[in-house]
Amino acid sequence: MNAIKIENVHKTFHQKQVLNDICIDIEKGEIFGLLGPSGAGKTTLIQILIGQYIPDSGHTFILGKDSLKLAKEDYTQIGLVLDKDGLYDRLSCYDNLQLYASIYQLDSQKIESVLKQVQLYDDRKKAVNQLSKGMKQRLVLARAIMHEPQILFLDEPTSGLDPATTLKIHTLLLELRDRGTAIFLTTHNMEEAAKLCHRVALLNEGKIIECDTPTAICEKHNDLNKVTITTKDHQKYIFNNNKKDAERIYQLFQSENIQSIHSSEPTLGNVFIALTGKELD
Repeated sequence: MNAIKIENVHKTFHQKQVLNDICIDIEKGEIFGLLGPSGAGKTTLIQILIGQYIPDSGHTFILGKDSLKLAKEDYTQIGLVLDKDGLYDRLSCYDNLQLYASIYQLDSQKIESVLKQVQLYDDRKKAVNQLSKGMKQRLVLARAIMHEPQILFLDEPTSGLDPATTLKIHTLLLELRDRGTAIFLTTHNMEEAAKLCHRVALLNEGKIIECDTPTAICEKHNDLNKVTITTKDHQKYIFNNNKKDAERIYQLFQSENIQSIHSSEPTLGNVFIALTGKELD
C-alpha cells in the first residue's frame, strides 16, 4: 500500500485550472519533492490530500483511505508544516508543545525528547515571540513529528532560513525518512530537492512536466553531453562525450596533468528553465 496516492486530480479556482490531471504515488520511507514556482498549485495539492479542498475530479488517498473520508484517528498519522505556523507567541516552546500534546494524550517526556531532536531543549522556557525565524520553524517541525506520524507534509519548510538552520532541518528529515516516514515536500529550492528527494515532480501551470529521480531528470535533459577537463597548467579542454573524443581524453589522463573534470549535466533549475522558460523564485 502506498503512503500517498493521487489519481487524475483536477482543480479549478475562478476559472483558472490550478491542477491538471495530477497522478503521483509515494511510498513509505520516501521523500518526494513537488517543485514549482509560487502559484503553481503545490499548496492546493496538499490541501486536497488532507481533505481541506475537494478536487473537481480525481481521487487522493492517505494510507489507502480516501482523503475526503479521513477521520480523527487518520489525522493522528499525519504531520503538517504549512505556511502559517499556528504558534502561540506568549507561550514558551514547551507550553506550545504541551498544548498540542494534550490533543494526542502524549507523555511529557515526549515533549522533552522532540525538543532535543530539533535542538531547542535549552530554549524550552523561552516565549515564541523571542525566537528567531529558524527557531520557530524548528518548533513547528517538532510539533508536526511529536506524535510520530507516518506521513509528513512540508510546504516550503526552509524558505528564508539561514544555511545552518536549513542543515539542521535537512538532517532531521533524513532521520525521519530512515525510520519509514513518507515525506511530501513542496519547494522551489532545486538544490534542496536534489539533496533530499528520492523522486521529484516538476509542476508548471498545474501540470507535471517531469517526474523521476533528480539524477534521471538531469541526465535526460543533458543536451550538451560535454566533458570539460582543466589541467594543472590551467588549460581548459571541452570534449564531446563520444568515441571520437575518447582517445584525446585518454591522452590527457596519460599525461598525469589533470586538475579537474566536469560533465555537463544540468541542474534541476536549469531543466525547469529549459522546459518552461521560467525561473523558480
